[in-house]
Amino acid sequence: MMGASASESAYRVLMGVLESRTGQTLSPSRIWRIEMSLKPVMQRHGITDLDALVGALVTANSRQLLDDTVDAMLNNETYFYREHSVFDDIAATALEHLRAVNADRRRLTIWHCGVSTGQEAYSMAMLIAEQGARWAGWQIDIVGTDVSHQAIARARVGLYSQFEIQRGLPVHRMVRWFDQAEGGWLAKADLRRRIDFSVQNMLTDRPPLASAADLIFCRNLLLYFSPSMRQKAFARLRAVAAPQSFLVLGAGETVLGQTDQFVASPRLRGLYEPADQPARRPDTARSIAA
Repeated sequence: MMGASASESAYRVLMGVLESRTGQTLSPSRIWRIEMSLKPVMQRHGITDLDALVGALVTANSRQLLDDTVDAMLNNETYFYREHSVFDDIAATALEHLRAVNADRRRLTIWHCGVSTGQEAYSMAMLIAEQGARWAGWQIDIVGTDVSHQAIARARVGLYSQFEIQRGLPVHRMVRWFDQAEGGWLAKADLRRRIDFSVQNMLTDRPPLASAADLIFCRNLLLYFSPSMRQKAFARLRAVAAPQSFLVLGAGETVLGQTDQFVASPRLRGLYEPADQPARRPDTARSIAA
Protein backbone atom coordinates (compact mmCIF):
# COMPACT_ATOMS: atom_id res chain seq x y z
CA MET A 1 0.00 0.00 0.00
CA MET A 2 1.30 3.45 -0.90
CA GLY A 3 2.07 6.05 1.73
CA ALA A 4 -1.03 7.83 2.97
CA SER A 5 0.53 11.22 2.34
CA ALA A 6 1.07 10.61 -1.36
CA SER A 7 -1.40 10.22 -4.20
CA GLU A 8 -0.95 7.61 -6.91
CA SER A 9 -0.44 10.39 -9.43
CA ALA A 10 2.52 11.70 -7.41
CA TYR A 11 4.19 8.28 -7.58
CA ARG A 12 3.54 8.08 -11.33
CA VAL A 13 5.05 11.51 -11.91
CA LEU A 14 8.13 10.71 -9.86
CA MET A 15 8.62 7.40 -11.66
CA GLY A 16 8.30 9.24 -14.95
CA VAL A 17 10.87 11.83 -13.88
CA LEU A 18 13.34 9.10 -12.96
CA GLU A 19 12.92 7.23 -16.24
CA SER A 20 13.11 10.35 -18.40
CA ARG A 21 16.26 11.57 -16.65
CA THR A 22 18.11 8.27 -16.25
CA GLY A 23 16.39 5.54 -18.26
CA GLN A 24 15.81 3.62 -15.03
CA THR A 25 12.51 2.17 -13.88
CA LEU A 26 11.49 1.40 -10.32
CA SER A 27 10.90 -2.17 -9.22
CA PRO A 28 7.95 -2.70 -6.83
CA SER A 29 10.31 -2.95 -3.85
CA ARG A 30 11.86 0.42 -4.72
CA ILE A 31 8.48 2.11 -5.35
CA TRP A 32 7.48 1.52 -1.75
CA ARG A 33 10.67 3.22 -0.57
CA ILE A 34 10.22 6.43 -2.58
CA GLU A 35 8.78 8.46 0.26
CA MET A 36 11.47 7.38 2.72
CA SER A 37 14.22 8.11 0.17
CA LEU A 38 12.85 11.54 -0.57
CA LYS A 39 12.27 12.68 3.02
CA PRO A 40 15.72 14.31 3.36
CA VAL A 41 15.18 16.15 0.06
CA MET A 42 11.79 17.44 1.16
CA GLN A 43 13.17 18.55 4.54
CA ARG A 44 16.08 20.34 2.87
CA HIS A 45 13.78 22.22 0.50
CA GLY A 46 10.98 22.86 3.03
CA ILE A 47 8.44 20.63 1.28
CA THR A 48 5.77 18.83 3.31
CA ASP A 49 4.88 15.73 1.27
CA LEU A 50 5.25 14.01 -2.11
CA ASP A 51 2.29 15.79 -3.68
CA ALA A 52 3.86 19.11 -2.75
CA LEU A 53 7.20 17.89 -4.10
CA VAL A 54 5.64 17.03 -7.44
CA GLY A 55 3.97 20.43 -7.51
CA ALA A 56 7.30 22.13 -6.84
CA LEU A 57 9.01 20.11 -9.56
CA VAL A 58 6.36 21.23 -12.03
CA THR A 59 6.17 24.89 -11.04
CA ALA A 60 9.43 25.91 -9.35
CA ASN A 61 11.74 25.20 -12.31
CA SER A 62 14.53 24.43 -9.84
CA ARG A 63 17.41 22.43 -11.32
CA GLN A 64 18.78 21.75 -7.84
CA LEU A 65 15.47 20.32 -6.62
CA LEU A 66 15.22 18.14 -9.71
CA ASP A 67 18.80 16.85 -9.34
CA ASP A 68 18.28 16.17 -5.62
CA THR A 69 15.03 14.31 -6.30
CA VAL A 70 16.50 12.10 -9.00
CA ASP A 71 19.63 11.40 -6.94
CA ALA A 72 17.54 10.30 -3.96
CA MET A 73 15.63 7.76 -6.06
CA LEU A 74 18.78 6.13 -7.47
CA ASN A 75 20.33 3.01 -6.00
CA ASN A 76 24.00 3.89 -5.39
CA GLU A 77 25.00 0.53 -3.91
CA THR A 78 28.69 -0.22 -4.50
CA TYR A 79 31.80 -1.27 -2.62
CA PHE A 80 35.51 -1.94 -3.10
CA TYR A 81 36.52 -5.02 -5.11
CA ARG A 82 32.92 -6.10 -5.48
CA GLU A 83 32.96 -9.83 -6.31
CA HIS A 84 36.69 -10.05 -5.70
CA SER A 85 37.11 -13.02 -8.03
CA VAL A 86 36.13 -10.81 -10.96
CA PHE A 87 39.01 -8.46 -10.23
CA ASP A 88 41.36 -11.42 -9.82
CA ASP A 89 40.38 -12.74 -13.26
CA ILE A 90 40.74 -9.29 -14.81
CA ALA A 91 44.20 -8.88 -13.29
CA ALA A 92 45.38 -12.33 -14.39
CA THR A 93 43.77 -12.70 -17.83
CA ALA A 94 41.84 -9.74 -19.21
CA LEU A 95 44.58 -7.19 -18.64
CA GLU A 96 47.17 -9.54 -20.12
CA HIS A 97 45.08 -9.89 -23.27
CA LEU A 98 44.53 -6.12 -23.50
CA ARG A 99 48.23 -5.50 -22.93
CA ALA A 100 48.96 -7.78 -25.89
CA VAL A 101 46.50 -6.28 -28.35
CA ASN A 102 47.44 -2.71 -27.42
CA ALA A 103 51.20 -3.27 -27.37
CA ASP A 104 51.87 -1.03 -30.37
CA ARG A 105 50.10 2.06 -29.06
CA ARG A 106 50.71 1.37 -25.35
CA ARG A 107 47.43 2.87 -24.26
CA LEU A 108 44.60 1.42 -22.16
CA THR A 109 41.18 3.00 -21.61
CA ILE A 110 38.91 1.76 -18.82
CA TRP A 111 35.37 3.10 -18.43
CA HIS A 112 33.29 2.60 -15.29
CA CYS A 113 29.70 3.31 -16.35
CA GLY A 114 27.34 3.86 -13.40
CA VAL A 115 30.34 4.28 -11.11
CA SER A 116 28.26 5.60 -8.19
CA THR A 117 30.49 6.85 -5.36
CA GLY A 118 33.65 5.57 -6.99
CA GLN A 119 34.79 2.47 -5.08
CA GLU A 120 34.90 0.30 -8.19
CA ALA A 121 37.04 2.79 -10.13
CA TYR A 122 39.39 3.20 -7.18
CA SER A 123 39.66 -0.60 -6.97
CA MET A 124 40.75 -0.73 -10.61
CA ALA A 125 43.17 2.17 -10.16
CA MET A 126 44.79 0.37 -7.22
CA LEU A 127 45.05 -2.83 -9.24
CA ILE A 128 46.77 -1.06 -12.14
CA ALA A 129 49.08 0.88 -9.81
CA GLU A 130 50.14 -2.31 -8.07
CA GLN A 131 51.14 -3.72 -11.48
CA GLY A 132 53.24 -0.60 -12.03
CA ALA A 133 56.24 -2.24 -13.71
CA ARG A 134 54.02 -3.98 -16.27
CA TRP A 135 52.47 -0.68 -17.34
CA ALA A 136 55.60 1.47 -17.36
CA GLY A 137 55.47 3.78 -20.37
CA TRP A 138 51.74 3.23 -20.93
CA GLN A 139 48.98 5.81 -20.95
CA ILE A 140 46.24 4.44 -18.66
CA ASP A 141 42.93 6.34 -18.74
CA ILE A 142 40.39 5.40 -16.07
CA VAL A 143 37.05 7.19 -16.45
CA GLY A 144 34.11 6.96 -14.05
CA THR A 145 30.69 8.32 -14.99
CA ASP A 146 27.31 8.36 -13.29
CA VAL A 147 24.04 10.23 -13.68
CA SER A 148 24.06 11.17 -9.99
CA HIS A 149 25.62 14.55 -9.22
CA GLN A 150 25.95 13.71 -5.52
CA ALA A 151 27.60 10.35 -6.15
CA ILE A 152 30.16 11.85 -8.52
CA ALA A 153 30.90 14.67 -6.07
CA ARG A 154 31.67 12.05 -3.40
CA ALA A 155 33.76 9.98 -5.82
CA ARG A 156 35.93 12.98 -6.70
CA VAL A 157 36.60 13.71 -3.03
CA GLY A 158 37.40 10.05 -2.31
CA LEU A 159 36.38 10.17 1.35
CA TYR A 160 34.83 6.99 2.74
CA SER A 161 33.40 6.09 6.12
CA GLN A 162 34.87 3.33 8.29
CA PHE A 163 32.08 1.01 7.14
CA GLU A 164 32.67 1.80 3.45
CA ILE A 165 36.44 1.48 3.66
CA GLN A 166 36.23 -1.93 5.34
CA ARG A 167 33.68 -3.23 2.86
CA GLY A 168 35.79 -5.22 0.44
CA LEU A 169 39.07 -3.35 0.90
CA PRO A 170 41.94 -5.38 2.42
CA VAL A 171 43.76 -3.69 5.29
CA HIS A 172 47.09 -3.53 3.44
CA ARG A 173 45.46 -1.60 0.59
CA MET A 174 43.62 0.69 2.98
CA VAL A 175 46.89 1.65 4.65
CA ARG A 176 48.75 2.03 1.36
CA TRP A 177 46.19 4.07 -0.56
CA PHE A 178 44.15 5.95 2.06
CA ASP A 179 44.87 8.38 4.87
CA GLN A 180 42.74 8.59 8.00
CA ALA A 181 40.90 11.93 7.98
CA GLU A 182 38.00 13.64 9.67
CA GLY A 183 34.91 11.72 8.67
CA GLY A 184 36.68 8.57 7.53
CA TRP A 185 39.44 7.59 5.11
CA LEU A 186 40.62 9.81 2.25
CA ALA A 187 42.10 8.41 -0.95
CA LYS A 188 45.65 9.62 -1.45
CA ALA A 189 46.19 12.29 -4.09
CA ASP A 190 48.19 9.87 -6.28
CA LEU A 191 45.20 7.53 -6.41
CA ARG A 192 42.61 10.25 -7.01
CA ARG A 193 44.45 11.74 -9.96
CA ARG A 194 44.45 8.40 -11.76
CA ILE A 195 40.67 8.66 -12.33
CA ASP A 196 38.53 11.18 -14.23
CA PHE A 197 35.02 11.34 -12.72
CA SER A 198 32.16 13.14 -14.46
CA VAL A 199 28.36 13.34 -14.49
CA GLN A 200 27.04 11.60 -17.59
CA ASN A 201 23.83 9.91 -18.70
CA MET A 202 25.00 6.84 -20.58
CA LEU A 203 21.84 6.81 -22.72
CA THR A 204 22.19 10.37 -24.00
CA ASP A 205 25.78 11.53 -23.40
CA ARG A 206 28.94 10.28 -25.01
CA PRO A 207 31.41 9.35 -22.26
CA PRO A 208 34.52 11.55 -22.03
CA LEU A 209 36.88 8.95 -23.45
CA ALA A 210 40.02 9.96 -25.32
CA SER A 211 40.02 6.61 -27.14
CA ALA A 212 37.78 3.56 -27.54
CA ALA A 213 37.19 1.68 -24.28
CA ASP A 214 39.24 -1.47 -23.82
CA LEU A 215 37.54 -2.49 -20.57
CA ILE A 216 34.01 -1.40 -19.65
CA PHE A 217 32.43 -1.92 -16.24
CA CYS A 218 28.64 -1.62 -16.30
CA ARG A 219 27.64 -3.63 -13.26
CA ASN A 220 24.12 -3.91 -11.85
CA LEU A 221 22.98 -0.80 -13.74
CA LEU A 222 21.08 -2.36 -16.63
CA LEU A 223 18.94 -4.30 -14.13
CA TYR A 224 16.99 -1.08 -13.60
CA PHE A 225 16.30 -0.46 -17.31
CA SER A 226 13.26 -1.57 -19.27
CA PRO A 227 14.00 -4.08 -22.08
CA SER A 228 13.93 -1.35 -24.73
CA MET A 229 16.20 0.94 -22.70
CA ARG A 230 18.52 -1.98 -22.03
CA GLN A 231 18.93 -2.64 -25.75
CA LYS A 232 19.69 1.04 -26.29
CA ALA A 233 22.24 0.91 -23.47
CA PHE A 234 24.02 -2.11 -24.96
CA ALA A 235 24.19 -0.32 -28.31
CA ARG A 236 25.73 2.71 -26.59
CA LEU A 237 28.29 0.50 -24.86
CA ARG A 238 29.23 -1.18 -28.13
CA ALA A 239 29.58 2.18 -29.88
CA VAL A 240 32.48 3.16 -27.61
CA ALA A 241 34.05 -0.29 -27.14
CA ALA A 242 37.36 -1.07 -28.84
CA PRO A 243 37.32 -3.88 -31.43
CA GLN A 244 39.01 -6.18 -28.92
CA SER A 245 37.65 -5.32 -25.50
CA PHE A 246 35.83 -6.70 -22.49
CA LEU A 247 32.50 -5.77 -20.89
CA VAL A 248 32.00 -6.53 -17.20
CA LEU A 249 28.41 -6.93 -15.98
CA GLY A 250 27.05 -7.77 -12.54
CA ALA A 251 26.85 -11.34 -11.29
CA GLY A 252 23.09 -11.49 -11.93
CA GLU A 253 23.27 -9.99 -15.43
CA THR A 254 23.76 -11.50 -18.87
CA VAL A 255 23.63 -10.54 -22.54
CA LEU A 256 21.67 -13.67 -23.46
CA GLY A 257 18.29 -12.68 -24.83
CA GLN A 258 19.13 -9.01 -24.18
CA THR A 259 21.33 -7.92 -27.08
CA ASP A 260 23.27 -9.15 -30.10
CA GLN A 261 25.98 -6.52 -29.56
CA PHE A 262 28.01 -8.65 -27.11
CA VAL A 263 28.68 -12.34 -26.54
CA ALA A 264 30.10 -14.33 -23.64
CA SER A 265 33.89 -14.24 -23.62
CA PRO A 266 35.59 -17.54 -24.51
CA ARG A 267 38.55 -16.37 -22.40
CA LEU A 268 36.90 -15.32 -19.16
CA ARG A 269 33.74 -16.68 -17.60
CA GLY A 270 31.42 -13.85 -16.62
CA LEU A 271 32.92 -11.32 -19.03
CA TYR A 272 31.64 -10.35 -22.45
CA GLU A 273 33.18 -9.25 -25.74
CA PRO A 274 31.84 -7.42 -28.81
CA ALA A 275 30.01 -9.91 -31.01
CA ASP A 276 32.11 -8.86 -33.99
CA GLN A 277 35.43 -8.96 -32.11
CA PRO A 278 38.25 -10.14 -34.40
CA ALA A 279 40.04 -13.33 -33.52
CA ARG A 280 43.20 -12.97 -31.46
CA ARG A 281 46.46 -13.84 -33.20
CA PRO A 282 48.00 -16.78 -31.31
CA ASP A 283 51.45 -15.16 -31.16
CA THR A 284 50.28 -11.78 -29.84
CA ALA A 285 50.98 -12.37 -26.17
CA ARG A 286 54.43 -13.76 -26.88
CA SER A 287 55.37 -10.61 -28.82
CA ILE A 288 55.46 -8.54 -25.62
CA ALA A 289 58.59 -8.39 -23.55
CA ALA A 290 58.02 -9.59 -20.00
